[in-house]
Amino acid sequence: MSKLPRISGRQAITALQKAGFTVIRQTGSHIVLKRSDPFAQLVVPDHKELDTGTLRAIIRQANISVNEFLNLL
Repeated sequence: MSKLPRISGRQAITALQKAGFTVIRQTGSHIVLKRSDPFAQLVVPDHKELDTGTLRAIIRQANISVNEFLNLL
């Protein structure tokens, strides 16, 4: 299992946009992203630093591997 770096919510959103996600809306500090094919919708908190468990859950919901995510950073 690859070690995840400590990144901000904005950095995670930038990487997810490279994977085909688009920003739908923002409510407070939570940003909702969506991908059409294959369908996936997820919420990323706009925090200075994401917990590793939160980041791992976002990656799992995006249906990409940790290594793919690290390459997108």
